[in-house]
This record gives sequence, structure tokens and C-alpha cells, in this order.
Amino acid sequence: MLESLLNPQSIAVIGASRSPDKFGHRVVRNLVDCGFNGTIIPVNPNADSILDLACYPDLKTYGKEIDLSIIVVPAPLVVDAVRESITAGAKAVTVLGAGFKEVGGEGVDRENEIAEMCSNAGVRLLGPNSLGLINTENNLNASVARKMPSRGSISIFSQSGAVCSTIVDWAHGRHLGLAKFASLGNKADLNEIDFLEALAADEQTEVICGYLETISSGDGFVKAAEIAASTKPVIILKVGTTKAGGRAAIKHTGEVNSGSIGYGAAFKRSGVVRADTFGDLLDFATAFGLQPLPDGDRIVIITNAGGPGVMAVDAIDRLGLQMAEPGEASIKLLKGKFPPAAMVGNPIDLIGDAGPDRYVEAVTTLQDDENVDGLIVIMTNQERTQPAETARALKDCLKGEKPLLSVFMGGDEMSPGRDELAALNLPYFISPEQAAKAMKAMVDYSAWRKRPPRVVTRFPVNRRRVERVINRHIKRGHAEITEVQAKEILRAYDFNVPDGGITNNAEDAVEVAERIGYPVAMKIASYDIIHKSDVGGVKLNVANADAVRDTFELMMLRVNRRAPKSRVEGVYVEQMCSPGLEVIIGTRLDPDFGPMLMFGLGGIFVEVMEDVTFYLAPITQEEAMQMLKSTRSYKLLKERHGQAGIDLQAVASGLQRISQLVTDFPQIAELDINPFVVREIGNPPVVVDARMILSVANDNNG
Repeated sequence: MLESLLNPQSIAVIGASRSPDKFGHRVVRNLVDCGFNGTIIPVNPNADSILDLACYPDLKTYGKEIDLSIIVVPAPLVVDAVRESITAGAKAVTVLGAGFKEVGGEGVDRENEIAEMCSNAGVRLLGPNSLGLINTENNLNASVARKMPSRGSISIFSQSGAVCSTIVDWAHGRHLGLAKFASLGNKADLNEIDFLEALAADEQTEVICGYLETISSGDGFVKAAEIAASTKPVIILKVGTTKAGGRAAIKHTGEVNSGSIGYGAAFKRSGVVRADTFGDLLDFATAFGLQPLPDGDRIVIITNAGGPGVMAVDAIDRLGLQMAEPGEASIKLLKGKFPPAAMVGNPIDLIGDAGPDRYVEAVTTLQDDENVDGLIVIMTNQERTQPAETARALKDCLKGEKPLLSVFMGGDEMSPGRDELAALNLPYFISPEQAAKAMKAMVDYSAWRKRPPRVVTRFPVNRRRVERVINRHIKRGHAEITEVQAKEILRAYDFNVPDGGITNNAEDAVEVAERIGYPVAMKIASYDIIHKSDVGGVKLNVANADAVRDTFELMMLRVNRRAPKSRVEGVYVEQMCSPGLEVIIGTRLDPDFGPMLMFGLGGIFVEVMEDVTFYLAPITQEEAMQMLKSTRSYKLLKERHGQAGIDLQAVASGLQRISQLVTDFPQIAELDINPFVVREIGNPPVVVDARMILSVANDNNG
């Protein structure tokens, strides 16, 4: 797919330099020193040779075709250099250095021009503002990196050149091999989607890592990431998700940035392992790159100190992993080999005088236990601790069927052990929390890989009724759909909506109330009033005809005083709903990834705890249930389910119906059903209040 970029036979370096402190020299030096066995063509009109390679004033003088052109000249000269490269037959171009979209003004025009030139010629462009690329498989170091990583199975792309350099340096220090490495720069052409596709098909790559400040195409990213993640882990650190971070990212790469919620939903859908920090990116890359995936979430802790063991237990519990319960045979075997003071259970406390042999006994026994899916081994510096010897012993006893993550806690005294682990290609961590977080990432990804095939249920609905309502609003330029008509739309998608009617005078209100039965709810209906209670526009449990008349008159009076310019349709009189558990379901339109489903419990769980989860539409029944389970308040939901028969499947069904609605009608920018009252099994949940906003500029009929 990117053959000329990753496996070129001939490389021209336009801007090659004899000066060792310049990028143009470093690129040539890296190509030579790292053993690239193709043809290297330095281009510099002021030099006859560079590093014993014949130098040419231009590519026309060279006179032969090239595969890859690396351009290392000042930004104003890049356009001519790209044109020269295309004329010389280059199939790929890498532009190093800054001075393009990220600086604005002429830089934007310059970048657009070279991107258009390459596109018209069918030439792939990496950068500009790139630091180059590395392919260890063919000893290609076409970058300005100071170190060449050893050959390995982890491939990395990064929008930041500095992050690229840092990762290469880190990998070198950890004795961790890399496969391929690309600095994306400004992504004028090649972007994360191209590299996801290429690395998914690359036999050398077993783990894909990325650092991104922006995503070029939401839909394209989700599709490419899901295909890649289906065969190998994809770990992404996405920054700039806060408002301040987004502004910083714009200054860095010149691109507009979206918020965190959409990316989180996109990563969940596509199976991407999300790294929240740079440390997570490195930790996860190490764990995934060096250990097998777990079959489940049952984790055993082996330690030589009680305190760190408790830290690990806390971390495992917070992350939603399970403490494994080793089988009776394992417990009996370990008790027979350990001193009486040792604690055999989980955590396994080997006590402070544990040497390599005790660790080996524990690991050997527990990795064969069918009740254990993964192991976290902790060592602290104590009088008889032997870090290096223990590291070697761990390597020798591992079968490689279950993940083992080591935590060698301490400073200089523990460094020999960590160095030995790195040399032996075993992952190590500084704290129990780091190891537990990496294990959680592996567990979640493993579960995603084993997920059932995605089957999106299609419900029988009345689309024509919804089309009429939406088209009427778009034609009039009304973005806000009132509660009354929002409920009409939801009723068309088979939601349970209380009986009621819009009224324009007190007697009409009484007539509707008499028909549906007391008590009733009365609400102001207006395109302009979003928060009805703020203007006295809501009254519940209205018990009789006189109360209906009084409420109607008082409500209209208050609204006229508090919102005199509002367009009022009337007062909606509605049947009261019997009590139940209040939840919020709805959707938001993300500018990058499209409609996202939303779920949360009502009250403080949303407003104070912000306990809300999002998922990309369309969703399956399994994904709808996963939305419920991913909230912190799911435990309360589950308890209510057991005690009072709360119908969780009904909530999942409601989410699926909203998913179908917003997929059928992409004009819907926002929808809140709040509250959605869920009751006992067999008693359908009720839409108590609803609010909908359209993207009126979108006049697609769905």
C-alpha cells in the first residue's frame, strides 16, 4: 500500500548537507549508518560528495528515476523541490521541517500547493512538518532520529515529531524493538488512516501505537481502526481533548480539534485501546508487545510485601477486574512449599525474605491454575531481595500462555532487576497501579476481540410520520422541536408516551384532563422555552377540573410576564406517570463521528457525578447493555433490578430505538428523553419529557 515509502529501492535527499549539525546531513548519515542497502542520492548544488556518496546539483543531472524523495530545504524552496521530485519519477515524498499550515498565511498556501501537486501526480506525501520514517525490517532510517531502534513488532505513528523522538529513545532504553515508525506532521496527505491500513496488513507489526492531536476523518478512522484492531492491538494517545488542549493543538498543527466524548465513543466502537497519558501509551505498548492476551479478568497478585499487595488489590477493584480465586490444589501445593508466615490466597504474600525460588514456585503453580487469567508479580527491596536473579528466574519459568506483569518497586537497588527484565523482553512497571491499568487494557481488548458479531436490530416504525414533523420544522427554519411534537416522533418509533393533548384555553384543558383521567400534568408548549419550570411552565398532579382551570390561567400569566417574547403554542395536558427509576437517554451529534447515544441515571448522577456514557450509533443489543454496565451507577441499577424487577432490557431497547431514529434521520442534532421512567418487568418504561433539536441546514429527508 505504501511500498515506495516504506520499502524504497532508491532515495533522493534534496537538501543534503556536509554540515553534521543540519538535518540534511543527519538524514544521509542515518541512511548510511543504519545499513540501507538501496541507492542514496544526495542533492546539493554546492557539494561534490557527502559521506563518500556522489552528490548531484539536481535530480535532472542524476538522470534516473527515484522511489522516494526526502526534502530537507527551507519552506519557501519546498514547492520547487516537490515539483523536481515528481518530474524525476518519485512515487513518494517526505517533507521535513516546519513553515506550513501550522504557521498560517503563506504556509497554508504552500502546503495546499504541494499537496495538490502530489495528488495530481499520484504521489504519496508524508508531512510536511515531519521528522521522517523508519522501517527496521529493511534497515531504513529515513528520519532525523538520533538512534535507530532494534528490530521488533511494535509500530508507531505520531503527529508530533518530538513525541516520535521520545518514543524511539524510550524504546532504546527499554531494549524494546520497533517495526515501523512514522512522523505524520501536518498530514497534508498521508494520515493515521493510511498507516492504520498499512500496518494492519504488515506482517512485521503485531502492535500499533499512535499519538494524535486530530483525526482526519471520523468515519474513515473508525472503519480502519476496527479492521486493524480485529487482528492486532491498536493503542492511541489522543490529546487536545480539553478546551485548552484543543487550542494548543490548533497552534501546533493548524487543525481544528474536537472534544473527548466523541473520541471515547469512537475508540470503544472500533476496539482502540485508549491511553489517557503518555505513560499509559508506553506502558500499554510494553505489555501488549511482550505478553499474551488474557482469556478473562481474574488476576492473581504475587508479592513479597503486604502494603504493595493491598495497593494492587485496590487498583484491581477500582478498575473492575476480578481477584482470582486459585484452586484448592494450587493452595495446597503452595502451602506445602512456603514457610508458615507466608500468606497463600490472593494476594500471595511470599514475605520479605523471598528469593527467586519462592517466586518461581508461585508463578509456576498459578500460571497452570484454570482459575487464573493473569498474574501481577510485585517485588520490593528487602534484605534478601535478589532483583536480577529473580528476573532471570521469572523468564525461565514462564510458559507464555498467560500475561505476567512485573512490578519492581524502588530506586537504584532495584535497577538491576528492571534492567534484566528489559533485556529479557519482559515488561516491568514502577507501581502496582500502573501494572493493573495495563492489565485492564489487555483484558478489555481481549474481551472486545471475542465480542459477538455486530447485529443491529431494525424495529418496525412509522418513518413517514417522523418525516412530516421534521420536514415541517426544517421548512419553517425551526431547529427546536417542542415536547409535544418530540413525543409524536418518539411514539412513531414505538416509545410509550403518556396520553395527552395540546390546549389553547382553560376549558379545552379540562376536556382533555377529563378524557385521560386525573391526576394530570400540565406544561407550557413553546419553541422558545427550553427550561419550562424556570418560567412557571410546569405543574404536576393537578387533581380536578377547577385546579386545571386555575393552573392554565396562572401558567399563561406567568409565562407572559417571564418570557413575553416567546411563541406559545398552548398548554400540554398529559396523563401522570406512575413512579419508577428515572434515567436519561438521548443522542448528540458529534462533528467528527456522527450521532452518539447517551445514557445516565437521573438526578445527581448526571448533574453532580457526571455519570453518563456515550456510544456511536448504530448500536447492537449487546452494546446497549454495555452502555448501562459502563456507568459507575450500574451497581445501583443492578441492585434495583434484583429487588424491584427494574427492566434493564427495556432501557437497552430504548437506546436501540433512538439509535435507529438518529440513523434514519441524521437531521437530529440532539435528543434528550429526561426522565425516561423505567419500571418493573412487564410494565413498559415511559417518556415523561423529551426535547429535540435539528440541524436545520440539513434538509435530507432521511
